[in-house]
Amino acid sequence: MPSTLVRAYVGLGANLGDGAATLRQVLTELQSTEGITAVTASPFYRSAPVEASGPDFVNAVAALDTQLAPLALLDALQALENQHGRQRPYKNAPRTLDLDLLLYGDTELNHERLVLPHPRMHLRAFVLLPLRDLAPGLTLQGEPIDDWIGAIRDQPIERISSS
Repeated sequence: MPSTLVRAYVGLGANLGDGAATLRQVLTELQSTEGITAVTASPFYRSAPVEASGPDFVNAVAALDTQLAPLALLDALQALENQHGRQRPYKNAPRTLDLDLLLYGDTELNHERLVLPHPRMHLRAFVLLPLRDLAPGLTLQGEPIDDWIGAIRDQPIERISSS
């Protein structure tokens, strides 16, 4: 485990069951996960599935401080998905819970299990808008987050709560 805390950002989504309740519960579970502290959530958003069918998603982003290394954090996130009944019958299937590690400090990683920063986050309104709520001055690939948001304004998304 790294001896210092690293700020990580995790995308949260659910489109099966009560998505908002699931996200609220997993935020509490993240806070009690060993090696994770100071979990802060963005407001919740509703968005249509991307490159898939199914019910609308409830999405958010969590900022957390962690001592876990990137792959250990990924393992913790996947364990939470499994506890919430996550199934992977096919690519982009509807899901009870989806947790994506978006950023881990300024770490760049290209591992068979994990790519950091998340390779498609700058293309998704359901990631960028809640991420901006938590880190308005963030830059992605050298560009301000507001520039990326300007490029995806055609993606329907609605803020539904303050989490």
